[in-house]
Amino acid sequence: MFTGIVAAVGSIKSVKPLEGGSFAGVRLDIDAGGLGLEDVALGDSIAINGACMTVVEKNGNAFAVDVSRESLNRTAGLDQPGEVNLEKALTLAERLGGHLVSGHVDGLGTVHSFEPVGESYKLVVDAPHELGKYLAYKGSVVVNGVSLTVNTVEDLAAQDEAAACCRFSINLIPHTIAVTTLKHLHAGACVNLEIDLIARYVERMLSAAKV
Repeated sequence: MFTGIVAAVGSIKSVKPLEGGSFAGVRLDIDAGGLGLEDVALGDSIAINGACMTVVEKNGNAFAVDVSRESLNRTAGLDQPGEVNLEKALTLAERLGGHLVSGHVDGLGTVHSFEPVGESYKLVVDAPHELGKYLAYKGSVVVNGVSLTVNTVEDLAAQDEAAACCRFSINLIPHTIAVTTLKHLHAGACVNLEIDLIARYVERMLSAAKV
């Protein structure tokens, strides 16, 4: 489990294909940046841009993870070098500063706009239509591993049902911009989304009750 409070910005230094041809995944070599690895062991979990990954190698201030082809197909930002948001798995002795996060990406969103508003930034994201029922005003959502509060939600229909989406907006304070990779977002960029864990269970209980 994670909190969605990014502990450090690291960087993917190399992406190496694993054995198995085009259906195989990749190994990522990651510079942990300011993320202390003293208490990290092989087999521990670290969220990378919101996706929970297992540490398979550790060397000083660097570590490696293996990313399956399935994970690559369902996430953004794990297939090439660049900065990434990092968070170690939550322990019971830590504060829950964000919200309960599983590190399982539920879908890919597309940035509709990202613009400064006063001292902050307004981020507008188009989420897959099927995730819309989990998004609510003042509810929680994870974008690239960052726990954020939803400010507005709008379900958008389309003539092509596949093009329907749920558009939501978020206000990003200067601190969030400074300590995460969200500063690099732009219109058209893909982002990893994870919906609120509690909302997921509530939806399941309500749908089961109707059967």
